[in-house]
Amino acid sequence: MIVLKSKAEIELMAKAGAVTAAMLEEIAELIRPGMSSAELDRWCEEYIIAHGMKPAFKGYGGFPASVCISVNEEVIHGIPSTRKFKEGDIVSVDLGTIYEGFYSDAARTYPVGEVDEQSRRLIEVAEESFFEGLKFCRTGMRIGDISNAVQSCVESNGFSVIRDYTGHGLGRDLHEDPQVPNYGRAGRGPQLLPGMVIAVEPMIAAGSYDVRVLEDEWTVVTADGSRAAHYENTVVITDGEPELLTKL
Repeated sequence: MIVLKSKAEIELMAKAGAVTAAMLEEIAELIRPGMSSAELDRWCEEYIIAHGMKPAFKGYGGFPASVCISVNEEVIHGIPSTRKFKEGDIVSVDLGTIYEGFYSDAARTYPVGEVDEQSRRLIEVAEESFFEGLKFCRTGMRIGDISNAVQSCVESNGFSVIRDYTGHGLGRDLHEDPQVPNYGRAGRGPQLLPGMVIAVEPMIAAGSYDVRVLEDEWTVVTADGSRAAHYENTVVITDGEPELLTKL
């Protein structure tokens, strides 16, 4: 069941989203060679708590950290560890906050120092495809319109869209209806209505879209070892332009 949010509920989600957005901006300046994913996770948790909120992911389904940090071929759900970032790595950071019982959710992929041209372009296309999808986040459109726009952008740039994981609705729960796939046919799926809040999150790969889950039962990697990028924002459907809650 798709739950439409009231103006007051969206205002609470906007407060959660503003903290998430600010963190994502600061992380771009923090990530550097020699930093561990555990250090970044700790910084994020302290930031969230200092702003009177709770980490959205810590303990969610048993996840052991506050932030999902995925490096290179890791697509999503990477568990922070003592592993240190190296020059040329790309790092996907997926995080969210809980404020007054409401969630925010967003992700970015960052270069560590100088990266190769394909990695740089992969990061750019993940973001570009989000904004192509955002054009269809309007009342009266359908989920499939978003999905098709994301897929078209990604594939026209020579990359692939991960198919096993999707975007989603959110509100009082981190994952609500509807699912928001990053591929599909236009004109299909639930119709968008004012008050819907969705996480649109292209996950793309330089090679095949096939993935597998590591033995930790969390970390999703590309099956062929190609690099992956992730870009996500919490989006509110309105009577007019969509509202981004997790981008400054």
